[in-house]
Amino acid sequence: MSRPPTPTNRPSDSVDSSGQTQSRKADHLRICLEEDVQFRRQTAGFDRYRFIHSCLPEINLSDVDISTEFLGKSLGAPLLISSMTGGTEQAKLINTRLAKVAERHKIAMGVGSQRVAVERPEVAPTFAVRSLAPDILLFANLGAVQLNYSYGLEQCRRVVDLLEADALILHLNSLQECIQTEGDTNFRGLLDKINDLCYELPVPVIAKEVGNGISGQMAEKLIAAGVSAIDVAGAGGTSWARIEGERAKDPRGRRLGTTFADWGLPTATCLKQVRAIAPEIPLIASGGLRNGLDVAKAIALGADLAGLAWPFLQAAAESEAAVDSLLEMLVAELSTALFCTGNATPEALKRSRALEELK
Repeated sequence: MSRPPTPTNRPSDSVDSSGQTQSRKADHLRICLEEDVQFRRQTAGFDRYRFIHSCLPEINLSDVDISTEFLGKSLGAPLLISSMTGGTEQAKLINTRLAKVAERHKIAMGVGSQRVAVERPEVAPTFAVRSLAPDILLFANLGAVQLNYSYGLEQCRRVVDLLEADALILHLNSLQECIQTEGDTNFRGLLDKINDLCYELPVPVIAKEVGNGISGQMAEKLIAAGVSAIDVAGAGGTSWARIEGERAKDPRGRRLGTTFADWGLPTATCLKQVRAIAPEIPLIASGGLRNGLDVAKAIALGADLAGLAWPFLQAAAESEAAVDSLLEMLVAELSTALFCTGNATPEALKRSRALEELK
């Protein structure tokens, strides 16, 4: 049987489709803020681990230093405000609040998929936060599958330039696209296209899932294709299958959203697998992290950076002050975990073997 040709153009490149993309962004934001779309039967896996408490840590709490470096840029903490949103006025407000707090605390930030900004340049300002955060590590974002739907180096350069980004996230969302009525499901041949892009784009490329996880086996292929970092984005947090099921207008989409609501590899499992096969790759843990103790466990399992989305979204929808308070609490929780395991830095925590798996 012959293969169907890879699409090079399609109706979704039209104005009608760009309006559909913007409407989808608004739906996603509303559902995440108003509905229960978290994983229910599966956790991120951090509950299977505990730290060995040090009653005599032999350090002063003031000695704890959680600053770090990622992709050559200094950060005040190993924290990432994970990719979430853009394309609407509400999204602009949320990104503005997040960017201001990220700049104050010198942490990393990603934005939501910028496909809508390529299709509708007038909404590009809802993503453009560099003027508010001139010093942060900032990630642009596009869906990898768009490389099979007329996107290429030009569009990737455009979203990086729009954001003045330090790196480009290519998100991998095969399950989400299956459930979307309007989903893009031709993932054939993407590794070769990712390989080409990695060697042509002037900034690093980060491969990221959207909440179903990147296995060690798949990470090996992505690293061979040239990606500079991996964000495992495992299961256990927000379920995009559940989100797409909520917004589906047809029985098929609703049924698929329910059936696959807890699909995926737990974040902790992904971290162990990826770090085992790639000891040196810059590694981000996201997917179901909810506090600084989860961040500490992720670092002990090999992560260099820990990303949170849903907690930051909830706070940013409230106020800039709420985002500040959340970040300060995350820092306090992470610092406490380091202190109570006798480790002064995240790197020391990685080497300490202070984390044990529960039997």
